[in-house]
Amino acid sequence: MYYLLVFIIGLLIGIGLVGVFLYLQKKREKTLKLSAEAEAAEILERAKEKANMIVLRAEERSKEILVQAEKEALTRLKEVDEKIKQELTKYKEGLDREFQQKLRDLTKREEKLYQKEEFLSKKEMEFLKREEMLERKISEIEETKLQLEENRKELKALIAKAKEELERISGLSEKEARELILRKIEEEMLEEKARVIMKIENEIKEEAKRKSQEIIAYACAKAAIPFITEKTVSVVQLPSEEMKGRIIGREGRNIRTFETLTGVDLLIDDTPEVVVLSCHDPYRREIAKISLERLIADGRIHPTRIEEVVKQVEEEMEQHILEVGEKTTFELGVYGIHPELIKLLGKLKFRTSYSQNVLQHSIETAIICVGLAGELGLDPKKAKRAALLHDIGKAASYEQEGPHALIGAELARKYGEDEEIVNAIASHHEDIPITSLYGVLLQIADALSGARPGARRELLEAYLKRIQQLEGIAQSFEGVEKAYAIQAGREIRVIVNSKVVSDERAFVLAREIAQAIEKELTYPGIIKVTVLRETRAIEYAK
Repeated sequence: MYYLLVFIIGLLIGIGLVGVFLYLQKKREKTLKLSAEAEAAEILERAKEKANMIVLRAEERSKEILVQAEKEALTRLKEVDEKIKQELTKYKEGLDREFQQKLRDLTKREEKLYQKEEFLSKKEMEFLKREEMLERKISEIEETKLQLEENRKELKALIAKAKEELERISGLSEKEARELILRKIEEEMLEEKARVIMKIENEIKEEAKRKSQEIIAYACAKAAIPFITEKTVSVVQLPSEEMKGRIIGREGRNIRTFETLTGVDLLIDDTPEVVVLSCHDPYRREIAKISLERLIADGRIHPTRIEEVVKQVEEEMEQHILEVGEKTTFELGVYGIHPELIKLLGKLKFRTSYSQNVLQHSIETAIICVGLAGELGLDPKKAKRAALLHDIGKAASYEQEGPHALIGAELARKYGEDEEIVNAIASHHEDIPITSLYGVLLQIADALSGARPGARRELLEAYLKRIQQLEGIAQSFEGVEKAYAIQAGREIRVIVNSKVVSDERAFVLAREIAQAIEKELTYPGIIKVTVLRETRAIEYAK
């Protein structure tokens, strides 16, 4: 019983202690909750204060940024205004320069027109003087005629008186006296007639000489157009010195390919950012120049690309030749020419005769011919057409044999030109007789164009003929595809067909060409003969 009581008491005490512990635990939790709520409220209050401060700072910063942005906008606006003012000033200066240039051009034109007016006024005065002179001559002739009439009357009186005197003194019959007097008068009249005829002939010769000089001077003045003598070199500008190495290529393969394909000598020296193309043929030199400029602009310089560009430029040059011919006929007002003749006319741009450009010479000759034909009352259009086409045979003289005048006449006849024009072309170097006045005009105009100061140089023509003969000798051998004379004729490069000429045969061919040159040509110094044989193997991977 005692133990039960002790157990119950101990159980009650344990229950009480557990209740006290639970109470204390609840009170502690409540206290902690209140403390956490207070702390959270304090933290929230501090957060609100910080947020307000951040908002205030952000507002202040935004105001500062807006002020700074306004300042920068004003500054940039001022800069833009300054730039606009500068651009307007430059544009105004450009307009002023352009206006001044146009004003100068107009002033020059006015001066030219004034000079022309003075020239025409002088001509008019000369014509008036000539008219007065002719009127005086007519009046002199009329006076001479009246004087002759008076002399005739006096002669009749003298004859009657002489008749009576003779009949009285000599006892001659009337018939005999008449015959004697008539013989005497006839002798006197013959002498007078001879003197008058001689005087008139001299006056006519002087007038014809003066008139011919005036006509020729007028025709030459119409053809007074600027022209620059042809050169044998062309200069190509380079963007940098590094480009010279790219043009030469590894072991010189690029420059060798270029020279082989174009037939032009490429000279690279110490001159900064410049290379020189040397060739006597302006057509080949122009192809080489355009090709090199395109390769430099493209930047891809290697044998395959060089071959593609050169081929493309050669095709474009054919079209360029046609355009040059069409432009020439359009500017001169010569229409209805066959397209093949127009193409040959364009080729004359790249032909020279005694250093004179043949196309320019043809244009000059046409202008002079028009002036002569207009003064002499002939058809200016026909004269102009014959003069423009008179050297057309020079464009085909490389492909055909014979004088260029006869070759040109055959081409003109083939493509439907008039027979008068054909004869004028064929006879302008007296290869055949002249049958019309247009042939005479063409001879005169051709001689005037070629004889003007600085037009031609005979030494250059002899040099070109030697170059052509040099290339012709090389091309006459079997297996030779192309031959190019370079280095002013001191070297000739011969390209052979690799299927026809072997490596061993190439050495023999070089020696044979050299011997033929020694035998057939006269030249200063030595000529180097280089035979090039190339074999290409091409395959495509698919």
